[in-house]
Amino acid sequence: MRYNIGIAYFLWLVSCCGMLGFHRFYLGKVGTGVLWMCTGGLCGIGSLYDAVTLTKQVQDANIRYEVEARVKGELGYQGQYATAAKPQPENPEKTILRVARKNSGFVSPGEAALEGEMSIDEARKMLEKMASKGLAEMRVRSSGVVVYFFPEFAKDSGDDFAV
Repeated sequence: MRYNIGIAYFLWLVSCCGMLGFHRFYLGKVGTGVLWMCTGGLCGIGSLYDAVTLTKQVQDANIRYEVEARVKGELGYQGQYATAAKPQPENPEKTILRVARKNSGFVSPGEAALEGEMSIDEARKMLEKMASKGLAEMRVRSSGVVVYFFPEFAKDSGDDFAV
């Protein structure tokens, strides 16, 4: 529900020029609405203040509504005060290939998990899948760590083509 300035001023008018605080209830300011009802709009001073600032109060209420709705997931990113969409996480294969290029063709599941938004198990499964497609070779380092080697990212030894 978006708040309307016309409705807010109408409620201000019918509540004895704001002294009963109907406009404050409308804008979601229940606490001060009750205070206005009990004190006659703070003896009229608060009512006069509201007459001058009601447009700004409606704008603030609309911003507050959109923020709360977005937090609850009701508006998505289509509101007037919307911010940029959250960036999507990188594709796991792309993450692995980026790490392989950076490490001269070698990637361990731990390195892939650290660079991407995935667990070590997910990284290992993705590396095994890529190895089964012939994109990488499984190797064991002298330390016993299993790594996957992507030949296309290996440092060139000078001969690029087989004859």
